[in-house]
Amino acid sequence: MTRQPATEIRLGSWSELAPLVTPVRFRVFVDEQGVPSDMELDEFDPQCWHAAALCDGQVVGAGRLLPDGHIGRMAVLADWRGQGIGAALLQALMAEAARRGMRRLALSAQTHAVDFYARFGFVQEGPEYEEAGLPHQAMERLVD
Repeated sequence: MTRQPATEIRLGSWSELAPLVTPVRFRVFVDEQGVPSDMELDEFDPQCWHAAALCDGQVVGAGRLLPDGHIGRMAVLADWRGQGIGAALLQALMAEAARRGMRRLALSAQTHAVDFYARFGFVQEGPEYEEAGLPHQAMERLVD
């Protein structure tokens, strides 16, 4: 039986969490998926509320919430996938959105992750499209 890791989610500003989330994002998006490195960090990072997932003291996941209700840059290190870490990150960002009074959430899901987001009430909007060389699907949901 696989042990479910004890996951701690830290929420904070870019200045607080950049040192934690940046290596995860580069490892997943740039190294693993081939996203150009100059696209990974953007002008929106300082405006976002960020989430870092820590397991056994190691940063293993990241995500962000933009001021307009978009969730993005969701990433979990390969060795830690399938253990509920992405779900914990998403739930923390959704709770933060509700706390901030946001009524609608949106995201740009890589197509392989559409079913994951659908489990949390996100529905597909419009046709599939390409972003950073990868197929994506717009999704949205109302905040509870």
